[in-house]
Amino acid sequence: MTIDVFHKLLAILLTVALGWIAGRMGWLGQGTDARDPARVFSNAAFYIFVPALLFRTTARLDFATMPWRIVAAYFVPAVAFALVFYGWQRWRAAREARSPVEPAAPAARTVSASFGNSVQLGIPMAAALFGEAGLAIHIALVSLHALIMLTLPTVLVEVDLARAQPGPRAIAATVRTTVRNTVVHPVVLPVLAGLVWNFSGLGLHPVADQALAGLGSAVVPVCLVLIGLSLAYEGVGASWRGVFQLGVLKLLVLPALVLVAARWGFGLDGVPLAVVVLMAALPTGNNALIFAQRYRVRQAEATTAIVVSTFAFVLSSALWLGVLAWLG
Repeated sequence: MTIDVFHKLLAILLTVALGWIAGRMGWLGQGTDARDPARVFSNAAFYIFVPALLFRTTARLDFATMPWRIVAAYFVPAVAFALVFYGWQRWRAAREARSPVEPAAPAARTVSASFGNSVQLGIPMAAALFGEAGLAIHIALVSLHALIMLTLPTVLVEVDLARAQPGPRAIAATVRTTVRNTVVHPVVLPVLAGLVWNFSGLGLHPVADQALAGLGSAVVPVCLVLIGLSLAYEGVGASWRGVFQLGVLKLLVLPALVLVAARWGFGLDGVPLAVVVLMAALPTGNNALIFAQRYRVRQAEATTAIVVSTFAFVLSSALWLGVLAWLG
């Protein structure tokens, strides 16, 4: 790990600590208030800042220059991993008879196990280790990361919530409810709107582009402060076994799958291979907590998983850099 990346890691943890101090000191109110500060921050991120970031990113995507083979080398195994993990979580929930209690838990845990911190840590790491060539590849992956790895669990969780509705319901009514809740959603709707705008060829007016860029830039600090607030109000209330499981899956299993698929499935080597593997090896991203807050499930676990995996990334990143060096 380079000194620049280590400094970025410390900056992230310092911002989280500031949110924790603010929560403990009551600067933003108490966590038991009707207007829970953590909930306010979460809603602001989910309904304002994240949609602005997603719409702008999608509207500005240049599909013609996208390195599709490299993109597929990352997202094919990452999506497959997410679907398998989600299916496993649903099977476990049904077996333990918990599915009526937490229908959103499988999708929420899937985000924690598959969605990485691709911006705050990923961008400086790619720039420091691989220069402009590696950074360009990483940015291409980042431009699709939230669009794919957040939209997928959003669809899954809305289907699960529709299934969990009490009482008999016609199949057509269930389908209508699921489609409406999936499309009219703070994650999916801006993605669809951005794609429509992109394909229209109109482009973004400079004023609109600057406004969206400003709103999107707030995602990172708001989410980091939210993590600190959640730690202050809720503490580390998650099962350490569950957090450890998520950390191993995110930091070790997912990058191993991407390495195998990218090298021996898609034929990548050199810088492209290193970039996709380290993208997969990044710690759990802040959107895992926003997702958990949105559906009011596993919030303490998501918070703890983010913090613990970020600390553990100091060691796991060195491991993957060593593996990549060994592979040449």
